[in-house]
Amino acid sequence: MPWQNDNDGNRPNNPWGNGGGGGGPRRGGGGGEPPQIDEFIKKGQDQLKNILPGGKGGFSIIVILLAILWIGFGGLYFVDPNEEAVVLRFGKFVKQTGPGAGWHLPYPIESVEIRGVTDEKQISIGSARRQDARGRSFQTSGGRDESLMLTQDENIVDVRFNVVWRIGSLRDYLFNMQDPDRTIKSVAESAMREIVGKNQITPIITTARGQIEEEAIRIIQSTLNNYGAGVDILRVQIIESQAPEEVKDAFLDVQKAEADQQRFQNEAEAYRNQKVRQAEGEAERLVQQAEAYRATTVAGAQGEAARFVSVYNEYALAKDVTKKRIYLETMENILTGMDKIILDGDAGSGVVPYLPINEINKKQQDKEGK
Repeated sequence: MPWQNDNDGNRPNNPWGNGGGGGGPRRGGGGGEPPQIDEFIKKGQDQLKNILPGGKGGFSIIVILLAILWIGFGGLYFVDPNEEAVVLRFGKFVKQTGPGAGWHLPYPIESVEIRGVTDEKQISIGSARRQDARGRSFQTSGGRDESLMLTQDENIVDVRFNVVWRIGSLRDYLFNMQDPDRTIKSVAESAMREIVGKNQITPIITTARGQIEEEAIRIIQSTLNNYGAGVDILRVQIIESQAPEEVKDAFLDVQKAEADQQRFQNEAEAYRNQKVRQAEGEAERLVQQAEAYRATTVAGAQGEAARFVSVYNEYALAKDVTKKRIYLETMENILTGMDKIILDGDAGSGVVPYLPINEINKKQQDKEGK
């Protein structure tokens, strides 16, 4: 190099100057004067001018330093633990990196997009109601058209809800959706309208909120997956679901009427069940009585038949005795309890052939009663 040898080519020419006979700057004692600062700087500039082409050392140094800084630090980036980065070369995907330091070719050759992939983001659909100092309700945000939805039973319900989401695939999120917030909001609103349209208004505003939220998560996630949105739906939260303010009083009246209708139906059903049970019990009692009467009648008939057979058998053995016995028993049954007067046909004409049996029995009963 130019400063390797001096003019006679015998001694090395130190670019920082000679301290007299030695091969470098002197330190401490010795025979020569210490180098001056101005001379040191001037010699350094002269040597750099000799190194750089054209001799324009100052400008070239600046250019080289800027180039080094541009290459070394222009592509340096840092990714936090909750983030991921995507490197793009002229807008085309090159690679995806995780947390830590990274480097890419400086802009405009390559660029980097860094997003928080674990951060939860929220989108609100519908309008929020607040009250002023006088207690009057008013809308604070969102549009009424977003929250008013038609139910299966042709009622209008005001549904306000939030969608909580985060980035699932950063590459899909950056390349497949031009406006992620607007896309997610449109999909969520469409999904909620579909669910509300399949349900009646009463469960929507009372007991079916949890079921509706779960179904909304499923539909929204499925739709976004079909779009390749790279988004994970974490929660759907129904903040408010009720009848619109303009028809709220009328809706409450309808609900009251429906409740009364249901109460009347329940009372009628209970009365019907009571009467049916009573009728069934009465029918069972009549059936049992009829069964008992039938059994008694059959048994009586069988007994009479057996008795007749027995009498007939006796009659067959002794007809005269049996006839007389039957006659006497029959007359006994006929005459028992009747007023009887006995006339003796063999009595003479001077005596009245009369025996007052009734009077005798009556006197006998009176004596016994005393």
